[in-house]
Amino acid sequence: MKMRVVTVFLTLLLAAFASAADLKSDLEQMAAKHQGKVALFAKNLKTGETIAINADEPVQTASVIKLPVLIEAFYQAKAGKLDLAKKLNLTKEEQVPGSGILAYVQPDVTLSLLDTITLMMIVSDNTATNMTLDQVGIPNVNTRIAAMGLKNTYLYKKVFRPAEGPMPSDQPKFGLGKTTAREMAEALESIHRCDLKDQALCDQMIKIMRGQQEHSMVPRYIESEPGVPHPEWIADKLGALDQVRNDVALVMYKGTPIIISAFTWENKDQRWSHDNAAEILIASMARRIAEQWAPAAAPAPAK
Repeated sequence: MKMRVVTVFLTLLLAAFASAADLKSDLEQMAAKHQGKVALFAKNLKTGETIAINADEPVQTASVIKLPVLIEAFYQAKAGKLDLAKKLNLTKEEQVPGSGILAYVQPDVTLSLLDTITLMMIVSDNTATNMTLDQVGIPNVNTRIAAMGLKNTYLYKKVFRPAEGPMPSDQPKFGLGKTTAREMAEALESIHRCDLKDQALCDQMIKIMRGQQEHSMVPRYIESEPGVPHPEWIADKLGALDQVRNDVALVMYKGTPIIISAFTWENKDQRWSHDNAAEILIASMARRIAEQWAPAAAPAPAK
């Protein structure tokens, strides 16, 4: 009887290893076919399983670097150094181009700091990001990043503003910020784990990220495609440049949280459309991961 139990256990264990190998092989094949470079780190937070493809390669963050800004803002709020209700006045001088809405409104609008943080995360508003950084401080963000043990993540400057003061020599290469797929996954996991030790604030960060308005990458297929397990919710932060597409997401299935951290660069397809090949690649990788790791009985999202 004992021998039979051991045999069954070993069979299941070998099947699990084979399944994990198949998942990584499928993802590697997707990455190899892509006309550009790809880095991926995915983690099943229930089982501890991970998949890594070029996960420690330093890459351009684009707007994904706004995630550590969010984290530092909430650490300062807990410490009483920042008041999230503080009123900020938008001036014409602060308006910068690119993503978001504040560049297109009449100045002299009053927002709370929490408003600018929210706009920074859910529509990647560049003006709101700079207004937030004026309150949080770029050096403080980098100090937090270092305290989290993220050795290849760095915020260099404000958005659409020149770098100021002494800069690391690699700033021209990375632009706004640098990171790795693994490190940005660790940053997101720190929110899920609530390293801040204030559950209300951690929940608030997740709530903000769940409001993400762009669904073209990680959420694209897993939110609605038939035959794919649908998550209860997704909290993510995207980043995009002409030749860059990135998405870092916490995908919540019932009892199974999954982190998917995907970065692409030097992409041949530089179209600003949802048909962009890198966006479809990230969406396809997320779907394959969901097929492997998500509970088969996960509920479909409410209509």
